[in-house]
Amino acid sequence: MGKLFLFLVLIANGLIAQDGVLPRIHSHNDYLQNVPFWKAYAAGASSIEADVFLVGDSLFVAHAEEEIDVKRSLERLYFEPLQEALALGLNRPKKLQLLIDVKSEPYATLDAIIQVLDRYPSIRGDDGITVAISGNRPKPTEYLNYPDYIFFDYQSLDVVEDSAILEKIALISLSFRNFSEWNGKGRLTAQDLEKVLATIEKAHALGKPFRFWATPDSKTAWKAFSDLGVDFVNTDMPFECTQYINTLPDRYYQNTKFSEVYHPTFATDGTNQAVENIILMIGDGNGLAQISATAMANKGALSLTQLKNMGLLKTQSADDFTTDSAGAGTALATGKKVPNRAIGNDSQGNPLENITELLAKKGFVSGIITTDEISGATPSSFYAHRQDRSMSEGIMDDFAKSPLTLFISTENPNNRHENSTGDFSMLSAVDEVGKSKKDKIGFLMPGKIASGGNNELAKATDNALRFFENTHKPFFLMVEGAKIDSYGHENDIGGIISEGIGFDKAITEALKFADQNSNTLVIITADHETGGLTLPQGNLERNEIEGDFTTHDHTALMVPIFAYGPQSNQFQGVYENSEVFHKILKVLKVQE
Repeated sequence: MGKLFLFLVLIANGLIAQDGVLPRIHSHNDYLQNVPFWKAYAAGASSIEADVFLVGDSLFVAHAEEEIDVKRSLERLYFEPLQEALALGLNRPKKLQLLIDVKSEPYATLDAIIQVLDRYPSIRGDDGITVAISGNRPKPTEYLNYPDYIFFDYQSLDVVEDSAILEKIALISLSFRNFSEWNGKGRLTAQDLEKVLATIEKAHALGKPFRFWATPDSKTAWKAFSDLGVDFVNTDMPFECTQYINTLPDRYYQNTKFSEVYHPTFATDGTNQAVENIILMIGDGNGLAQISATAMANKGALSLTQLKNMGLLKTQSADDFTTDSAGAGTALATGKKVPNRAIGNDSQGNPLENITELLAKKGFVSGIITTDEISGATPSSFYAHRQDRSMSEGIMDDFAKSPLTLFISTENPNNRHENSTGDFSMLSAVDEVGKSKKDKIGFLMPGKIASGGNNELAKATDNALRFFENTHKPFFLMVEGAKIDSYGHENDIGGIISEGIGFDKAITEALKFADQNSNTLVIITADHETGGLTLPQGNLERNEIEGDFTTHDHTALMVPIFAYGPQSNQFQGVYENSEVFHKILKVLKVQE
């Protein structure tokens, strides 16, 4: 029972999968694929199964004798294509197993298989290729009667005493249904898990790779069998299974750098107290799944997840179901839906007054912090007016004329326009920002900011808030965590989580400031979701997350919006992203 408990702990922690070695993929009943052999071979499956009948002196591939098609011989479907693939050097795996499941009388069928293989020396003479006989087989004591290149699928857990016979065994296969009726959803029961683990342990004690057949065929099942230490994952979907298993290490992330959760006082949260300062925080690409992944990888909570007032934003742009950052950023900054790629201009190309321009007329000072370049689509939406987000020279011209009093962004030494900082006094260290008494200041963070454990965005936010506090004026500050989106485009779950944690550290600084300055409202949202992220598996105790993605682009999912401070309840509900602008002006009591 102690050994079972250890196995259960290992399974729960996802540690069984053979010390990081991925299982091989077995294309079960491969001949039923719409393109037998080639589909599995191209996908990277390293074990391919064919059911074989001997009729007369010919070997046919079929599941049942009545389904035999004389055009579908073992040679034409498998030996000839394999020989051609080897000759051309196409997608050669390190190891390839051809599992021939004999459906007819074993001895005559096996003799016929050997006779045919004599015509394919490139197959039988290749040390990387294993021909394994399954189904109707000779007795184990007869295995030695067959050529060295013929191996067998041993379908028993009985100990094999004769080492020579053991050498002829390629793998051990058993029906999964003898041990469990699990359908591949959720997880195995404790009783079934005990039986399955004991079976795999006995098979491995014989020193042979192990396969279950008659298994559930789903991502959940593939992950479970991989974690259990099965050597061959049985599937009727070789492409999907191979893609899933081979990308699993890149989609499974264990977090080791954390954001300390801040617990706000809620002293003025949702009250009718007047609002003077706005901190708008935008996690680029930071949808609900990204927030969930970050929270669960951060010991189950974030400073963000402490907040009580929240809603959902619809993100469609004026001309597309799925927005880009320019369209979404402009909607947030101007209160108007615009076409994708437009920066601060409407559908006719007319400039729209943005929130920093409007508030400057009311005596506000404004600033932008971003882990992107200052000309990025989201930050530029708050000061620029251009038809296309790629017009960086014009965007930087608008930047120089903008009413901004502070900016902190990453530097781009390869962009001469990006480095034109106009009349901003450039500081050499982020700590100088909070101490500065100058009218307009800027600071460029390193172009490559380390993720997660790095506190650059939090430091920038803290110092910017101290700078604004010293101006003794109402302020608007936009803070963007830009790289969540970048990692979403790359389908990098570890990067998403690391950037999400860095963003949460910045949120912590904003919430602390709001608690110390009761007239400050903090709003946290996203411009869109990126990657179509889902979270099928994970482990809370080990801060592990499996991410699965549907796209490398943005999606049209609604994104969460959180608010903290006086009148934060005004941001509850489900509404268009363009309404955020109008809600901000409403709580500030500023006329449009």
